[in-house]
Amino acid sequence: MIYSMTAYARKEIKCDWGNAVWEIRSVNQRYLETYFRLPEQFRGLEPVLRERFRKRLARGKVECSLRFENNPAANSELSIDEALAKQVINAANQVMTLTGEESRINPFQVMQWPGVMETPEQDMDTINKDLLSAFDNALSDFIEARGREGENMKALIEQRLTAITDEVVKVRARMPEILEWQRERLFNKFEEAKVELDASRVEQELILLAQKSDVAEELDRLDSHVKEATNILKKGGACGRRLDFMMQEFNRESNTLASKSISTDITASGVELKVLIEQMREQIQNIE
Repeated sequence: MIYSMTAYARKEIKCDWGNAVWEIRSVNQRYLETYFRLPEQFRGLEPVLRERFRKRLARGKVECSLRFENNPAANSELSIDEALAKQVINAANQVMTLTGEESRINPFQVMQWPGVMETPEQDMDTINKDLLSAFDNALSDFIEARGREGENMKALIEQRLTAITDEVVKVRARMPEILEWQRERLFNKFEEAKVELDASRVEQELILLAQKSDVAEELDRLDSHVKEATNILKKGGACGRRLDFMMQEFNRESNTLASKSISTDITASGVELKVLIEQMREQIQNIE
């Protein structure tokens, strides 16, 4: 399967401890680069997340963010450290005895003493487990989105490869006619110049003309490149770099073909080939 480097996925999770939302997006990049925006209490998850990206992705600039909202109701139960509260009360009574002042101890002041009132700590292991499970789901959705976009790109590239084959067939079919036209043009020039036709001279000119205008090798290579690119697409996986290399080979042959052009038809086909190759290259820049 072909995968695009451009995709987006979002996964929301709701639990007793609160709500969280994962968002993953990516764009094309030569290598795999991962960036994270996580709440401070979840910074410890970053190495785990980075490793999970590395195992399932090959290329792309990936940005991953987590929004976390705690559920206050989950921590609504309060507990009192009775031993500490008694110590605070006894100490307050002793101070009042020493100062000779008698007053009623304010219970709210006792509650405000550090450590007297406690709230149960969140079970971070459970929260982290839930968050990682949701992340895995988001990552799977993200990869599926890359796959769908990749298949669309594959279809577009295959269309261009078919169009390149059509141009090759067109040029190959036109070459005998073009060479014959060029031969007649050469003879006409000799006649117009009233030059006595020497058989050996004519033969030499025809040989030079055939060598300069022979594009059979370029056409064969273009056919070969189409087959290779098609095989790469069928194999799938992380094939963006291979396809990018193939575009360089396509460009080399189309440039040579254009340089050997001896007719407007061949020139037009050379231009069309360049357009098709550039269209494929633009798509390939986003393939993993």
